[in-house]
Amino acid sequence: MTDADTSDTDNTEPTFELDHVVVENDGAPDECAIFPLEANETELLTAWISAHEGDFVDLESMH
Repeated sequence: MTDADTSDTDNTEPTFELDHVVVENDGAPDECAIFPLEANETELLTAWISAHEGDFVDLESMH
């Protein structure tokens, strides 16, 4: 298999946009919840990722 065989134009997986909200916690690190933009109320109960303040790195530092 080559890179041409797995190009993004052949990708049949669904794509979606993400949204986020920052939860400011008193006495604990702030949290960022990331979830699908179009998620309905039921999906929001299970389709999210949470990260705490300090768990992030600057995108430019990943080169």
